[in-house]
Amino acid sequence: MTFLHDYLRSGREALLWKLDGLSEYDVRRPMTPTGTNLLGMVKHVAGCEIAYFGDTFGRPFPGADSLPWLAEDAEPNADMWATAEESREYIVDFYRRVCTHSDVTITSLDLDAPGRVGHWAPERQAVTLHRILVHMIAETHRHAGHADIIREMIDGATGMRLGNDNMAPGDQAWWSDYHDQLERVAREFS
Repeated sequence: MTFLHDYLRSGREALLWKLDGLSEYDVRRPMTPTGTNLLGMVKHVAGCEIAYFGDTFGRPFPGADSLPWLAEDAEPNADMWATAEESREYIVDFYRRVCTHSDVTITSLDLDAPGRVGHWAPERQAVTLHRILVHMIAETHRHAGHADIIREMIDGATGMRLGNDNMAPGDQAWWSDYHDQLERVAREFS
């Protein structure tokens, strides 16, 4: 189980790193027509962990029932953006507290521990901790990938975390030439 937990932790770290060094505006600003933004993705993943590592295994996150964005009657996408009352510090601290709660679930249960995901189709509701770990690894890394693209659009920063950009070596001129090459090839198919 340790390696699965490590993959989840690395996705969490990558997602949070995307906020480092950015202004309040930049962590909140919608970067796609559907409103995708960095702070909203952190808030969303926190909500996912509350559901999957908390509710699924009978370990509700304390105070989750008082969060308006998790209520049944919440506005659509309420978990995908931070309101003016929700500071970056609040969202990041909240996510870290949720992760700590999730980590207790992960470390105290066996991989085959049974759970139930009430919002999944009835035939899929019965799950194990192993399945939920894999699901949340995929969910977290999916959003960390979104965050990587959003961050690159904001200020050009790339990679999984500081000191590990995981990119091909090249200076700005090399990347510009590379981009132009891809554009030329793409235009051949227009």
